[in-house]
Amino acid sequence: MKRDILAAVADGAMTTHPSRPAGRGSKRRRDTLEFGVKLLFLLCGCVAVGCVLFICIYLIVAGLPAVLEIGITDFLFGTEWAGKQGQFGILPFILTSVAGTAGAVLVGVPVGILTAMFLAKVAPPKAARVIRTAVELLAGIPSIVYGLVGMIVLVPAIQRTFQLASGATLLAAIVVLAVMILPSIINVAETALQAVPREYEEASLALGATHIETIFRISLPAARSGVATAVVLGVGRAIGEAMAIIMVSGNVPNMPESLFAPVRFLTTAIASEMSYAAVGSLWQQALYSVGLVLFLFIMIINVILNVCIKNRKEG
Repeated sequence: MKRDILAAVADGAMTTHPSRPAGRGSKRRRDTLEFGVKLLFLLCGCVAVGCVLFICIYLIVAGLPAVLEIGITDFLFGTEWAGKQGQFGILPFILTSVAGTAGAVLVGVPVGILTAMFLAKVAPPKAARVIRTAVELLAGIPSIVYGLVGMIVLVPAIQRTFQLASGATLLAAIVVLAVMILPSIINVAETALQAVPREYEEASLALGATHIETIFRISLPAARSGVATAVVLGVGRAIGEAMAIIMVSGNVPNMPESLFAPVRFLTTAIASEMSYAAVGSLWQQALYSVGLVLFLFIMIINVILNVCIKNRKEG
């Protein structure tokens, strides 16, 4: 009996021993694959950071000489822009971009957030499916199409309604921008609202709150971070738009003294004059400087919004 047991143990040792090197080899392959995937992730992250650094360095190198030659004060606070005459004051462009973005946010953010709340918490499944499809179509429409529709439909409507010489005004630009930022706000805000734990809403309903009260007092505050991110994306889209705005804003370097005045944004100044400026001229360098100001402008707004969001979450 003892001989049979010893033989069985020996046979088991002989069968298991050759498998050990194979197990170590499989683990080694898995570790190598995992290291390769981590290295790929690191490379992708470095590429993203490198692109941002490259753009930043290029804009500084290309735009800073013109600012130094013109003068920071004259460039940022000058009110006259005429490239052919050597006048490069971009204060009207800055104020117009601020006014246009603020107006688009004031119009588009409430509509977008309310639409997201309707889709996430109120709409029947069939109606929600139809509206989501429409929002996806809005997101896929090229910006030039928005500008074309605005130029053909919106601009004449504003001209007739307010008895203006031209309907290409700051108001038209605000309306077009408000429509263009809706898809970004709706999609991100809806996702944030759907991620709110169901237990929060059930507890509110159990305490006697109505469904609408629960949405506004529980769901929306719980999704505050995601909704704020949606607003940041909308602001970035509004600031960086050019082609649609150049078709409906009038593209005139005026101060934004009225909603019914033709204006020019920072983005449209670059798009409309870069092809006319002589290569290497001060005019072209000044346009690069406008791009640098726009880049810094977007970075500052993003930092401010992110800091406000972080402080609100910590509070």
